[in-house]
Amino acid sequence: QLQLVESGGGLVQPGGSLRLSCVPSGFTLDLYAIGWFRQAPGKEREGVSCILSSDHDGSTQYADSVKGRFTISRDDAKNTVYLQMISLKPEDTAVYYCNAQRRTLSYWGQGTQVTVSS
Repeated sequence: QLQLVESGGGLVQPGGSLRLSCVPSGFTLDLYAIGWFRQAPGKEREGVSCILSSDHDGSTQYADSVKGRFTISRDDAKNTVYLQMISLKPEDTAVYYCNAQRRTLSYWGQGTQVTVSS
């Protein structure tokens, strides 16, 4: 059983902030590329952000819809990846999923709900 567990979701007002966490069970994240994805009702799952492993310089990528508002980071000492979200919009409402990928290996979490509403 290898899995990821997301946490930190919840209900926030527009303009608010949340920090999501992704914690693995059964493996360490340091050699994995980590991606955050989200899926809103009636929409396809989309990539939000990703961070590469250290042997790929640990570079980051962001979807245009979240660029400048979301920040992905990793803390290898805590074996955790974070997604800091600020200036949240109702359009950000979705279930957020963490993915860890290494070569042919790919692991998913079960998601954490983020709801942005007045």
